[in-house]
Amino acid sequence: MNAVSQAVRNLSDKRLPIVLHDDEIFAAHLGGKLSVGHAPLNTQRALSVAYTPGVAQVSRAIAADHTLASRYTWASRLVAVVSDGSAVLGLGDIGPAASLPVMEGKSALFKAFADLDSIPIVLDTKDPDEIVETLVRLRPTFGAVNLEDISAPRCFEIERRVVEALDCPVMHDDQHGTAIVVLAALLGAAEVLGRDITSLRVVVSGAGAAGVACAKILLARGVRDITLLDSQGILHKDRGNLNEYKAEIAGQTNPNGLSGGIAEALKGADVFLGLSAGVVPPEIVATMAPDSIVFALSNPDPEIHPDEAKKYAAVVATGRSDFPNQINNVLAFPGVFRGALDAGARRITEKMKVAAAEAIFSVVGDDLAVDQIVPSVLDSRVAPAVAQAVAAASGA
Repeated sequence: MNAVSQAVRNLSDKRLPIVLHDDEIFAAHLGGKLSVGHAPLNTQRALSVAYTPGVAQVSRAIAADHTLASRYTWASRLVAVVSDGSAVLGLGDIGPAASLPVMEGKSALFKAFADLDSIPIVLDTKDPDEIVETLVRLRPTFGAVNLEDISAPRCFEIERRVVEALDCPVMHDDQHGTAIVVLAALLGAAEVLGRDITSLRVVVSGAGAAGVACAKILLARGVRDITLLDSQGILHKDRGNLNEYKAEIAGQTNPNGLSGGIAEALKGADVFLGLSAGVVPPEIVATMAPDSIVFALSNPDPEIHPDEAKKYAAVVATGRSDFPNQINNVLAFPGVFRGALDAGARRITEKMKVAAAEAIFSVVGDDLAVDQIVPSVLDSRVAPAVAQAVAAASGA
C-alpha cells in the first residue's frame, strides 16, 4: 500500500458521524461559495493589456476567426452547471433560487478536483423548449454543460435535445455520473468476490433518471440480466402505464419476463441496486443468492440499513460518507468533463462513460477489499485517471 493509499485509508477508517452546526454552515455559505479570479491588474500597463485598448486586438482577431475564442477566452475550459431546481437530491422541487447553493457547490468541486472553471446557471422555467433555447443562446460563453437536478422524465428529453443542439460535451450528472460510479463499484465488488460481472443478475429499484442510466451502462458493459422496478413494480414489455423511456428500457431488460414486486425481483438475485426512496425489508434481502451485493444508495436513508444488509450480503455500499464503500458522483464527473474537454470531444459517449468507470476501479488497485470497492472521494489520483481514460476513449 503506497503513502497516498494509506493516507486515504486512514482518513476513511475514521468513519465517525460529522456533526454540523447551523452557524458554521451558514457562515461558510455567506455571500456564496464562488468568486472569479483574474489576471493581476496592479499597474496601468496591465490594465491596458487586459482591458482597453489591448483587449480590442483580441476581439478583432476572434471576430475574424471564431476558432481563436478557444485559445484566448475561458469558454473552452468553462463548464456550465445548469438546473431548474426541480429535483434536488433529498430536497425535491425547491426551485432555482434555493438550488443555487447546490450548483455553487458543484462548481467548487469541478475546480477542486479537476481544475476546471465552472459557473452555475439556474433557470426560472421548467419548460424544455425554453431551457434548450436558453443554452443554445448562451453557447458562446461555455465549453461544456453539466445538467443537474432536473426531474424525470423531462430530464431525458432535455438532455437529448441539448446534446443535439450543441457542439460540446453535455451530461446529465444525476443519470450518468451515478451510472459511472455504480459500474465502477460493481466492477470492484465482482472482483473482490471472484465473480464475472457479466454473469450477475442485477435488480435496480428505481426507474427514474439514475436507474435507467445505470441499466444502460451495465448493458453496455455486458451485464445480461437486469430487472428494473418502479413504484408500480417490475418493468416488463407487456406492462401498461409506462412512459416512453421506461418502455424503451423495459424492452432491453428483464430477460426472464419477471412480474410482481421487489420480493419477486430479488429472489435469487446477485445484486440489489437501490435508487429510490423505498424500503427493502431484511427478510427479502435474505432471499438473494449467496455472496450477494447490496448497493443501497438512497440518501439520507438507505433502502436497507447497512448493518442489516451485512447479515445477508457479502458486499454492501451506500451513498453516505459515514459507511464504507461510498458511491458518490464526485468520483466521476470532474474527470469525465476534464477528459472530454482535454480531447476536444463534441460528445460524451457510452464508451467514454464505461472507460471512466474502469478508470475509477483501477485506482483501488491493491487496496481492493469488501469494504473498499471504490477509491475514497478524496483520493487525488481519481480525476486524472478518469480524465486520461475518457480522453483516450473519445478517439477510439
